[in-house]
Amino acid sequence: MSTLSQLEQLKQFTKVVADTGDFESMREFKPQDATTNPSLILQAATNPKYSPILDAAIADRKNSGLTGAKQLDDIIDHILIAFGLEILKIVPGRVSTETDARLSFDVEGTVAKARQLIGLYEKAGISRDRVLIKIASTWEGIKAAEIVQKEGIHCNLTLLFSLPQAVACADAQVQLISPFVGRIYDWYKNANKRDYTGAEDPGVQSVATIFNYYKHFGHETEVMGASFRNVSQIVELAGSDLLTISPDLLAKLAASTEPVVRKLDAAAAKAAHIEKVHIDEKTFRFLFNEDAMATEKTAEGIRKFAADIVKLEHAVASHL
Repeated sequence: MSTLSQLEQLKQFTKVVADTGDFESMREFKPQDATTNPSLILQAATNPKYSPILDAAIADRKNSGLTGAKQLDDIIDHILIAFGLEILKIVPGRVSTETDARLSFDVEGTVAKARQLIGLYEKAGISRDRVLIKIASTWEGIKAAEIVQKEGIHCNLTLLFSLPQAVACADAQVQLISPFVGRIYDWYKNANKRDYTGAEDPGVQSVATIFNYYKHFGHETEVMGASFRNVSQIVELAGSDLLTISPDLLAKLAASTEPVVRKLDAAAAKAAHIEKVHIDEKTFRFLFNEDAMATEKTAEGIRKFAADIVKLEHAVASHL
């Protein structure tokens, strides 16, 4: 039995990221980076503890001269950045800030939003290398990321459920991808009416396949497993470049001293036999469409994040 907690052991193989908008959790578990999304920001923004951040952003932008939807859009951007700035005071690495999910099929809109968000961070004195702009892994999202990556705006491609999405992201040379372990697991558990544990978990297998593909072909895009349902999924992916973990699972890892061993290994992936996948738009759309789980989960994720942005807008509008 190790004297180190599972969390400390995991940190020897993998960068640990906090999947939360809650600052106290970040202080407690000392992750390298932090990632947020509209749902997490909505939870935090509707928590009285964080209302000063919301109130300050609204007060600051109330008299911006903008009106209606443009004013709301502007205030939401400033709220996202305000949370990001607070997070960057706590974590030594990077924060991920998400673009509006309603832009998921709009290349130009996503590019404009990424430039806007990074501009606000730079205005606040934060360098580009400390920020990841989160974009959904649609074909349009990946194309938008390819454009802004060339401008030095680093991207985190989220809502990623399949190898075709991952290959397109690597071809676009995006900084980082977030394959969603737990949501893949949910889909298969529901579809096949059975549970999965350990290495047989379809979510774990999906991330392992992507990690091995990237390392085999020398892609520099970082792999960050996300959306975990249990500790077993996390431990099975020890060795992934990064893992983004919710506070409740970070607490479980911190409380256990069960052994954690490296499961994903770049050297082993290099030596493995892996077929190259060639992706253009037609191939991407067909292969993605062939994967019912990836199609359904990406669409569902975009709908949920879009709905939460609308709820956040209503919360802001009620203050105006």
